[in-house]
Amino acid sequence: MEKIISVQNPKIKNFAKLVSSSKERKKTGEFVIEGARLCRDAALSGVEIKELYFTDTAYTKYREDIEKILSVTETSFEISDDVAKKIQDTESSQGVFAKCKNTDNETDINSLKPQGKYVVLENVQDPSNLGAIARTAEALGIDGAVLVSCCDVFNPKAQRSAMGSLFRLPFVRITDIDEMFDFAEENNMKTVSTVVDENADKINEVSLDGGIFLIIGNEGNGIQDTTAEKSTLRVTIPMKGRAESLNASMAACISMWEVLR
Repeated sequence: MEKIISVQNPKIKNFAKLVSSSKERKKTGEFVIEGARLCRDAALSGVEIKELYFTDTAYTKYREDIEKILSVTETSFEISDDVAKKIQDTESSQGVFAKCKNTDNETDINSLKPQGKYVVLENVQDPSNLGAIARTAEALGIDGAVLVSCCDVFNPKAQRSAMGSLFRLPFVRITDIDEMFDFAEENNMKTVSTVVDENADKINEVSLDGGIFLIIGNEGNGIQDTTAEKSTLRVTIPMKGRAESLNASMAACISMWEVLR
């Protein structure tokens, strides 16, 4: 097995570029992940792992996980600690990294089920929020996600926060939310906007049966006014105390639970 000790190695430069550049990920159709558990989960989920990198220390500590990944990967390299520091995206890296081909769980909006329950993320820009919402969506049984002008689903932080869910949860990427509204109208689905407004319907008091698009807005600005106006329902999460709003991922969690309850 080849050992890479130089941070100037072309493969390492390419890996580092995939960590930092959404444009590079889009151009190559590749993304990168970090951590023994996440890389193993990718292998078990059928993600095509093109290259695996790990330090000697990591192999000693995570041998079982690494051996599982090695059984399905095309190419592997041992790397020095300096190289690991060059490509890590976490403060306390485990020293295990994988370059992967984009997953095949991205789909077209016309393939969604009219009776399905979907979470719609409008302009969500924090990859950690995107990943956390995907993880909760898979855990609760949401049928998929519609991403409207969101941050990159293949961002390392999004993948890490999702803990493997973005390998499996079906998702659609669109730039015009009217595509979602048109599909909903054609298939008699409800569109439900979550808003911070005491005059909106309480989410625990409305009927959420049948096909649903549950819309979660941007972290700072919420859902666009035009989106809320077009929606079948405007709902809010009842809150007590002095809290004015919830984090996007927490609001999504509570709202998805209510949709499925």
